[in-house]
Amino acid sequence: MLDIFDQPWTLIGAAVLVFFGVLTFRSIFPEKKSLWQWLLPLFVIVTAFGADYLVQTDLEKIDAVIHTGMKAVANEDYQTIESIISGNYSDSYHNSKESLMADCRRQLSRNLVERTKKTGQLISISGQKAKAAVFLLITFEKDSYVSQNFVPFIQMKADIHLQKQSDKEWLISRVEIREINRQSTSWNQIR
Repeated sequence: MLDIFDQPWTLIGAAVLVFFGVLTFRSIFPEKKSLWQWLLPLFVIVTAFGADYLVQTDLEKIDAVIHTGMKAVANEDYQTIESIISGNYSDSYHNSKESLMADCRRQLSRNLVERTKKTGQLISISGQKAKAAVFLLITFEKDSYVSQNFVPFIQMKADIHLQKQSDKEWLISRVEIREINRQSTSWNQIR
């Protein structure tokens, strides 16, 4: 079922049906024509965009966290990265949030990443946990050692696990690298 808070198009479709309903009503009962009847479809359209704008769903919150992380990596913004990482973070290489952040500071201080672009994602939510398979294109700075000695960009697939906090916000609790340039890989292989 389509969620009216995820996108406005369901209610836009309903507005079209209401418009045709108003046309039908006005043609069947011409003596009951009134200008306010034209406001009904307009009201449904305004409600559609208002609901989409005002209510942020879990899916939209998760997408925002991923986007924030991508932007923070490109900007070498450690504080923003730290703000979206859960206190109980651990993955196959980093046993804590502190270990991850130390690694982030070390790697990002080298001025490696020029930009990141999401080329696809699949998100599944189950209660207070979510998993996002994210496909990225990471472009390295032209002057970085990676770009000069290896490749100017890579395609990466990562599984990002998120956990819903008590304040209804989502934080990253685990990141596992699955592929680089369509070759199966893991944290241990790139460290």
